[in-house]
Amino acid sequence: MNIVFFEPEIPQNTGTTGRLCAATNTVFHLVGRLGFSLDEKKVKRAGLDYWPFLDLRLYDTWEEFKEKNPGRYIMFTVHTDKLYTEIEYKEDDYLVFGRETKGLPKDWIKDNPLAVTIPIYNENVRSLNLSTTSGIALYEALRQTRG
Repeated sequence: MNIVFFEPEIPQNTGTTGRLCAATNTVFHLVGRLGFSLDEKKVKRAGLDYWPFLDLRLYDTWEEFKEKNPGRYIMFTVHTDKLYTEIEYKEDDYLVFGRETKGLPKDWIKDNPLAVTIPIYNENVRSLNLSTTSGIALYEALRQTRG
C-alpha cells in the first residue's frame, strides 16, 4: 500500500503520517514542493524515532511520480460524494492526498471514478486533518486487503 502527499504544508501532518506508514509497512511518497524541511524538529518529533523504519520516497513533480509509479491512484477530496468505503482497494493502490489548504488540483479529480471522500457530519466543519484522513483511508484499505 502507498500513501502519497502532494505538496504538504504542515510538518506535523507529514511526521505523524510517516509514523503511521512505518507502523503499517506502507510506502510514503512526498511529491512536489514541501512547505517545510524534512529536517525540521516538528517533522521528526511527530514521527518519533521511527524514521529509520520508514520507506520514504521523494519526487520533484507529479509527472515524475507518475512515471516512476504507474498504478491506480485513489484521490481523496471534499469535491465528490463518493465515499471512501464504496470502492474496492487493492494491495498496490496509491492513496493520494493534497495540500492542507487547497487539496488536490480540481482537474485531477473531475470525473475521476477513483475520487472519494471521507464524510464530515457537522456542517460547521469544512475539513479533517490530513494525517487523520490518511489514517482513516489507510486502515480501510488495509482492512480490505489484509483482513
